[in-house]
Amino acid sequence: MLLSYDVAGGGPPVVLLHAGVCDRRMWDPQWSALIDAGYRVVRCDFRGFGQSPVPPHLFNDAEDVLALLDLLSIGRAALIASSYGGKVALQIAARWPQRSTALALLCTAVPEHHPSPELRAFDAREEALLDAGDIAGAVELNVATWLGPDADAEMREAVRRMQRRAFELQLAADDAPGRRQVEFDLSAISAPVLAVSGEHDLPDFRQIAARLPDQLAHARHLELSGAGHLPNLERPVETTAALIAFLRKTIPAN
Repeated sequence: MLLSYDVAGGGPPVVLLHAGVCDRRMWDPQWSALIDAGYRVVRCDFRGFGQSPVPPHLFNDAEDVLALLDLLSIGRAALIASSYGGKVALQIAARWPQRSTALALLCTAVPEHHPSPELRAFDAREEALLDAGDIAGAVELNVATWLGPDADAEMREAVRRMQRRAFELQLAADDAPGRRQVEFDLSAISAPVLAVSGEHDLPDFRQIAARLPDQLAHARHLELSGAGHLPNLERPVETTAALIAFLRKTIPAN
């Protein structure tokens, strides 16, 4: 069973990997701009998000993405990834360095991160709401946590829809084996990396982005003012410009 995906455009391949609070629709603000900039753009829903249901067997998101690229005859691609999707992108770049040309990571997660008190409190509150069957409350908690103060009502509703869809899919498959975790070594990553953080994000993700240049050989950090955890939605113009500038420097379009 393949991941649900979209593909369009021509030129060097660019793959968009979504955050755990969203699905592939989060990339709507960048979709046409990246195609117009001369790239072949792919976006997919991880299993348990959007239009990709949870399968009745163990799975690994990074391996799913590689299988999709193989289906599309894409040998190497730039990976643009948000939050949890960033952790998937890092896994791809570490386990199969020859498959990634560049990584742009927006408020990325990383393996073996020790969560801050703020993040632990969020996790505990979300779990309590879901255990109580309060899906609406869990959705609102996510919207309030992951969007910064400048996010408008339309943006909040978009994230609300995506998060509710993810909860519905995941709760319906609660008895499924779920994700297979794989250890990987960040030092194996050789691709250039742009690590983006948001001014109003939780301290975990701001610190992760700031530290990546010390952990990866070819990484640099950029913080976007006014953004929370989802800068491509909250600051779409600035984020799109930064992504295209990074891509043009690392993998120029034809």
